[in-house]
Amino acid sequence: MRTRPLGRLLAAATALALTGAALTGCATASDAGAAGTENPAYTTEPTDSFPLTVEHQFGETEIAAEPQRVVVVGVTEQDILLELGVVPVATTEWYGEQPYAVWPWAQELLGDAQPTVLDQTDGLEYEKIAALKPDLIVGTNAGLTEEMYDKLTAIAPTVTSVAGSELYFSSWQDQTRQIAAAVGRSAAGDELIAGVEEQWAAARAAHPEFEGLTASFSQGTPYDGVLYVYPDGLNTDFLTELGFTMTQGLEQYALEEGQQAVLSPENVDLIDADVIVFATETADGPQEMLDFGTVSTLDAVMNHRAVFTDGELAGAIYFLTPLSQKYVIEKLVPRLVDAVAGEAPHSIEG
Repeated sequence: MRTRPLGRLLAAATALALTGAALTGCATASDAGAAGTENPAYTTEPTDSFPLTVEHQFGETEIAAEPQRVVVVGVTEQDILLELGVVPVATTEWYGEQPYAVWPWAQELLGDAQPTVLDQTDGLEYEKIAALKPDLIVGTNAGLTEEMYDKLTAIAPTVTSVAGSELYFSSWQDQTRQIAAAVGRSAAGDELIAGVEEQWAAARAAHPEFEGLTASFSQGTPYDGVLYVYPDGLNTDFLTELGFTMTQGLEQYALEEGQQAVLSPENVDLIDADVIVFATETADGPQEMLDFGTVSTLDAVMNHRAVFTDGELAGAIYFLTPLSQKYVIEKLVPRLVDAVAGEAPHSIEG
């Protein structure tokens, strides 16, 4: 099961910023729906019949007609909407300061649209969201609590994650199905999921040399004197889907269950494996890693079996959307081939 990159989510920590009184002026769901106008940026038509109902962790939401003004309050959902041909009127910045919070793998699908960019750093911007007059709010990767959901649904119909989901980065398949259903494109959502799963399978079949090799995945550079690494199952599917076996036992170094392991310099040798992926983001990142603890003497590093990503590839690994995963397959697999062959450079250049 894919889960969340916690270190990257520090900036997305949520807090309720407005009181109920501040929301008094917000439109009701029916008001917001009536305000919608046809979105000329859409590139597809719905295949489901409206009205429709989407079930989620806080109940169910009825959507009367095809949404035309979709506001994204989570940090990655714009990818799914854009791939479905639905251009949102607002996105939410996670990190990276990409244009309109849309990363390179999705920019072409954005076209000339210029969605408003929301900021979740100090909590949801309810007044700003209401001012956008949405007829659908999407928050499957937004860390929503029921209280936050109630405030959003007072503005417009809101769809969030399925029951049992984590606050962030629950199953990308579930998120895709939820969003596709909300915009009336369920069949297209299923096609996106099948397409990504087929690409993973094809990449694995094309590289039998990956099968059974051990691998570790680390966040890009040390933070506050420690290194955040990912135990098996925590955002490591991009390696296990290819046949790698994740380094075991790292979960005991996590502060809480389901979080990243926190390694001090003297424990860095725990991540040594046949291949290591460091999610570095800048040209200086590899050297920062090599200077930390015993990283430079790890067998995988000394023998050029460590991959140092650039910022875009690191972002694609963290995003966990159908679009970003296809980018990962395209960009990372060749670098893993080099690493397995002992030919990976100590730089972000592949």
